Amino acid sequence: MSLLQILRPTLPILIGASIMLTLSMGLRQSLGIFLQPLTQDIKISVSDFTLALAVQNLAWGFLQPLAGAMTVRYGFRPIMMVGSLFYIVGLALLATAQGMLFVMIGGGVLIGTSLACTAAAIAMSVAARSVPAAVRSTVMGIVSAAGSLGALLSAPIGQLLNEGFGWRTGMMGFVILSLFMLPAAWYAGRVDKVPLPPKGPDDIADTSAAVAVKIAFSNASFVVMTLAYFVCGMQLVFLTTHLPSYLAICGMDPMLSAQTLGMIGGFNVLGSLFFGWAGQRWNKLALLGGIYIARSLILAWYFMLPPSPASTLLFGALMGFLWMGVGPLVAGAVAEMFGLQWQAMVQGLAFMSHQLGSFLGAYGGGLLYDQLGSYTMAWRIGVALGLAGGIIQVAFALIRPSAPPMLKTA
Repeated sequence: MSLLQILRPTLPILIGASIMLTLSMGLRQSLGIFLQPLTQDIKISVSDFTLALAVQNLAWGFLQPLAGAMTVRYGFRPIMMVGSLFYIVGLALLATAQGMLFVMIGGGVLIGTSLACTAAAIAMSVAARSVPAAVRSTVMGIVSAAGSLGALLSAPIGQLLNEGFGWRTGMMGFVILSLFMLPAAWYAGRVDKVPLPPKGPDDIADTSAAVAVKIAFSNASFVVMTLAYFVCGMQLVFLTTHLPSYLAICGMDPMLSAQTLGMIGGFNVLGSLFFGWAGQRWNKLALLGGIYIARSLILAWYFMLPPSPASTLLFGALMGFLWMGVGPLVAGAVAEMFGLQWQAMVQGLAFMSHQLGSFLGAYGGGLLYDQLGSYTMAWRIGVALGLAGGIIQVAFALIRPSAPPMLKTA
């Protein structure tokens, strides 16, 4: 049976999850475009703006396990719909901000809360429940790839509106795009009618959230993956927040930052498809470590050289390929370790570590820039921690290997 035939009954669910994910991630990844004009217009510092984005990441991370646990009790649809509404209101507050308060509430608290209900952990859980285990990693890679298209759309639109009509108009363009999250979440919510597969021997099922948390953190492979996930958040949010500012400081064309974010989004598609396919065949945790190591080496190469349009676009392509490929790998690893019933919550527990790294990448990068006048120390820290986390992840995966689904069913 072909992949399309397998997926046909659940295509509306997968398409809805993909559109919801592409908008929630794409709009958020493009907020750095507005850093310079917004901070200058409403008289706040770079570190003030990045503090709001850091709060966004903390709210996202710490509310993700709660949102995941609530899907077990209430279903996915109401959680995703409420999250979509929060996103729309958060962007509207940002577009009308006159000071730090609305930036913090809209761009920080509300969008962070929304992401816990609409972004990768929930979308990957929806995709995982919709399809058989034999194609689960591949399908999650496809959904993650579709979710990567948002930056291709939102970054250029935001930059064009920003340059032509001002940052507030650019932000209102984002508000209009976010409205499409509501019907997408509604269709993705059909997953609530899909029954769970039979319980496996190691699955967490028919228990309380507290017991599920205890079981997850007693698993050494999960703990190492969670700690290494810190590196992922730190590197990626540092780039999405500070790359436009770094390019502006270096005298690059402002459109280059949008083009680079779009390049990241485009190669995200290829990377997500590849790592979703690869996770069906090879050790997911070893692949994760390889991604962290490769990202760190590319980050070091780019920031050691004076930026140019060609090197910046190549950097965006390479980082994009390694960007959201972690999504299907982490989600697939959690599903293999613990089953599907508590997947969204357990994945959210790992994501808390990711978001602590995101806090450091967003706010720490801004703080170091304000104190030192450059991003040199920030990228050096990102490279060092990335190499350390990646090497530890690969080493542990090789010490305690697990067979991927394709080998288990062979």
